[in-house]
Amino acid sequence: MKAKVYITLKDGIHDPQGRAVQQSLHTLGFEAVQDVRVGKCLEIELQDMEKEAAEIFLKSMCQKLLANMVIEDFRYEIVST
Repeated sequence: MKAKVYITLKDGIHDPQGRAVQQSLHTLGFEAVQDVRVGKCLEIELQDMEKEAAEIFLKSMCQKLLANMVIEDFRYEIVST
């Protein structure tokens, strides 16, 4: 079973890395880019289990380690079983 976990900064949290990417894109001529937010995508392979159990497992991993709950949000999707 494979899952993807997406971790992003919460709204209102300053994103200096995103700002640097935006400025670089402008330098390269991509002036239409108004904002960039940088996050993380993790691909996780799990042993086979029921979808509901996998969702509980993923949520727990995110809350305990993968995401900083003070400044980051997370979402996940199971992409194959």
